[in-house]
Amino acid sequence: MHSTKDWGNRPWRVDFRPQNHPLPASVDFAVVGGGFCGLASATHLKSLAPAKSVALFEAESIGAGASGYTGGVALAQTAAGDLPGLGDVLAGYEHFIRDHHLHTDLHLPGCYELSRSNPLPHSPISWNDSGRLVATTEVPGGTIDPGKTVSELARAAENAGVWIFESHPVVDVKPTSPLELQTSAGVLRAGKMVFATNAFALELSGIQGHAAFTTAVLSESLPDDVLGHIGLADRKPFYTVDLPYLWGRLLGNAIIFGCGLLFFEDWRELRTLDITSGDAPEIFNLLETRVHGLHPALANVRITHRWGGPICISDDWKPVFRRHPLSENCLVLGAFSGHGVALSVYLGIWAAEALLGKRALPDWP
Repeated sequence: MHSTKDWGNRPWRVDFRPQNHPLPASVDFAVVGGGFCGLASATHLKSLAPAKSVALFEAESIGAGASGYTGGVALAQTAAGDLPGLGDVLAGYEHFIRDHHLHTDLHLPGCYELSRSNPLPHSPISWNDSGRLVATTEVPGGTIDPGKTVSELARAAENAGVWIFESHPVVDVKPTSPLELQTSAGVLRAGKMVFATNAFALELSGIQGHAAFTTAVLSESLPDDVLGHIGLADRKPFYTVDLPYLWGRLLGNAIIFGCGLLFFEDWRELRTLDITSGDAPEIFNLLETRVHGLHPALANVRITHRWGGPICISDDWKPVFRRHPLSENCLVLGAFSGHGVALSVYLGIWAAEALLGKRALPDWP
């Protein structure tokens, strides 16, 4: 299905377009999905095995999915916490972007967990949001620029020798040996592959997850003293650990606030979602009302951007990272449940090593 979506005016842009290549008849590795996870996996595959051929297929344009529309909050764990054998997500992410000289505006000052009880002794945040909302814990984390990150990852992949095919949706995969991928441009065979499509192509990837759409707004730029009054002078991102949910971060001196989910019975509805119609405008209106009521200094703040992006949520909030049920030669990654900024890159790297027999898969039932 052709995408007619309008997910709003995100405050960053993706400035990468790949070189044109003819579709090869076969490759050693195929990666499906042109976001953080797929690009990191393809780059790492080519770096570890430069003699092997790697092709990446994106149904639309690079960064057209969750990675290009995320809020850019990088966290150290999964939405289900620190899973067995996970390791240091942020350190692995930092190591990868440093090794590949990627400029992603990574900033790791820490992240506040907010709640309506048990404040830190000197919580810098005290907001009115279904009670008194305060900082209760500080955890590792920070922010990135999603547009720069997607663009830099794509350039790194292409510079490493990955063939990137935009507007090439993979519509079917036959679990033969080698695997047979039916793309919009023809058939290609691959020795091994990675599905990194997250909330899209759920039937092909086999992910048993729920596709949803999350919303965000960006305020006008605020003076430093206002940021101090509302408790964001230390520029740490934040998210609530109770309901109603709220998250946010600074972008320069402007503030991003996000909350709210639209769920779909069929993930294909994401392809035609228009945030100016249906249920979306009311969700944005409610979010802006919350922002204006958080603190007197925000009562008249102007909202400059509205946008949102897809997420995929598993039943137990754990990320999906496993072999495809139909083929040992295909790995599936996704369902990062809103924690995919650093995690998706980190697990994409891990998937590349697993495909090359250099690392075992995690044991996350």
